[in-house]
Parts: sequence; C-alpha cells; structure tokens
Amino acid sequence: MAKRDYYEILGVSKGATAAEIKKAYRKKAIEFHPDKNPDDKTAEAKFKEAAEAYEILSDADKKARYDQFGHQAFENGGGGGFGGGGMNMDDIFSQFGDIFGGGGFGGGFSGFGGGGQRRVKGSNLRIRVKLTLEEIANGVEKKIKVKRKVQAPGTTYKTCSTCNGSGQVTRIANTILGRMQTSAPCNVCGGAGQTIDKKPADADAQGLKVAEETVSIKIPAGVVDGMQLKVSSKGNEAPGNGISGDLIVVIEEEQHEKLQREGDNLHYDLYISYPDAVLGTSKEIDTVTGKVRIKVEAGVQSGKILRLRGKGIPSINGYGKGDLLVHVNVWTPKTLNKQQKEFFESMQNDEHFEPKPESSDKSFFEKVKDMFS
Repeated sequence: MAKRDYYEILGVSKGATAAEIKKAYRKKAIEFHPDKNPDDKTAEAKFKEAAEAYEILSDADKKARYDQFGHQAFENGGGGGFGGGGMNMDDIFSQFGDIFGGGGFGGGFSGFGGGGQRRVKGSNLRIRVKLTLEEIANGVEKKIKVKRKVQAPGTTYKTCSTCNGSGQVTRIANTILGRMQTSAPCNVCGGAGQTIDKKPADADAQGLKVAEETVSIKIPAGVVDGMQLKVSSKGNEAPGNGISGDLIVVIEEEQHEKLQREGDNLHYDLYISYPDAVLGTSKEIDTVTGKVRIKVEAGVQSGKILRLRGKGIPSINGYGKGDLLVHVNVWTPKTLNKQQKEFFESMQNDEHFEPKPESSDKSFFEKVKDMFS
C-alpha cells in the first residue's frame, strides 16, 4: 500500500515554514492522541502517521531529500520511517515530547497511556556503504558487520531513588513572578528512571558492552551518493527499558571505469578510428546490465551522441529509467607512414573531404542543450 504524501497528512503546503509544520503536527497529535482516543486503533494509526510526517518535514536535510526523491529516499526494506515498523509510541514521545509540553493531557502530554515515563533512546550509529554503479542500477542487499552497544548479560537495574522511576525531577524556584515549577530529566539516571543494580566486570557504567552484529541492509535501485538510509533499532541499545537507536547508512558511489553518471542518465565515450568513421562499424560497449553492441553509421561525425533509451539508472521515485548517452569521438592519428601521408595529401583538395555541415548537424552548444533537456 502506497504511503500518503507527508504534506497532505499534516495539511500543509510544500512551501510551509518550520513553524507552520510544527503547529500543524501539534494539532494532529492533539486530535488523535491515545489519551483522547482510548482503544481506537484508527486514531492511533493516524497519530503515528502524523509523527512520521513531522519527523521528516521538521528536519531540513530530510525534508530536502523527501522533496527530491519522495518516500523512497527513506525506504530500506520497510525500515525507513516510523510507519515502516521502526517507531512505536515510546519513540514518538521520546523524540517529540517537547512539542506536547511537560504536564498531563490538559496542558500537554505526559506519554502513552496517560503518565508513564519517557523511555531513553540509545545513540544512533553511522556507517558508509560503497556501491558500484551496477549495484546502484539493480538494487542490492548488503550484509554489514556493525559494532554496537548492547546490554551486557547479567546486568540488572533498579528504580532510580532520585526520581522514583519517572525519569523527571521537579524543581520549584522563587522568581519575581512568583513560585515557578519546572521539570527536567533526572541527572542521576539520565531520564531512564532506572539505575544499575548489578553488572558484569566487562560492562560500562550503563551496563552496556560492545558486540559485533551482522546487519542486512536492503538498498533500493537508484540511490545517489550521499543519500542516507535508516535501519531502525540497529544503533546502540539504551540502558534499562530504553529503546535502541538507529543505524544510519550513508551511500558512497564508486566511480565506474568507463561510465559517468549524471542524475539518472549515463555517459559513455566511444572512440573510433578514422576509417571506421568513414565506412561505418559496430562496437561493443559497457552498460550497467552488461555489454551491448551498437551500430555506428558510415560518415558519422565526431561529437555525435547516440542515445540508448532505458539503459541508464532507475529513478528512485519510480519514474522509469534514464538513458545511456554514447559520445562518438573520431580518433585522428598523430603519426603516419609515408604511404598514408601521401594518400591524405592527395585527398586534401578532394571535394569529398571538404567540411559541409548540414542543418541536421547540430553545433556543440545545441548538443549540450539537448543533453540537459
């Protein structure tokens, strides 16, 4: 089932400001909040949907990638966004609790179910994955070894005595405006609501240890250099009953030996000899799906561009494939033997060797214009 447009979900235009996006999200969150709609699965789904939209549109970098590539910019085998199964209610309240405020439902939100503590989230991990042009064109599944922090076996936790398990401490201060009450994450447990009870010797102060895990990453066809994909819950774990961070996968495109990428199109430089240009020939060239043989007509001019439609990179938005543009370059010999030199000298004044461009022979600038149109 196709995902709904994020702007449509929040009811804002594509040119909406950050403040307008935040205001629209808060309105939707209040309307579909679980405290207001108990046991209503439809409302809960819309609450999560709005949080997913806000998570993307509130981040300038993610918003730019969404505007350019749509939902596929964040998809990774279903683990791209909240709606793909990576985010639950605790994730939403942990990440966006500041939008709701610090009180109960009447003055904001306290958390799912009306007042539970907000769970601490582990830190994200970031890795780079190098892809060949062929892998980008066809999509690929990579198995990557990742070192991440996990809870050490034998670690136990107890309720934090400072915040009594709430993860928040309340302070009252006297100001010129009167007595002010503020809430902040507990500085003893870091907002987790729990502290270490027992831990093995090889665990750190939070009861975590580094372990290596093989993570399978499905990379869709058409990704671009620098694009980031998210694998939910494969970052560092959090202590106690916290939730795991995410694994951020940064795409790094390896340079191809013969093909140059430009968006979804590919470029190939084909060099042919002078006799081949005069008489015509057929040549075998590389593509991202294997080798193909193309025909070069007799009398071809240097700079001619042959377009192989659909032989480029698939659009990440699902709009078909780009083309392979073959640039013909006629190779002029730099050294000649006596016989060859005499032949060309005899042809210098021959009318067949006189340049006679026709209206169909486009200039260099016209060819560049056609390439980008």
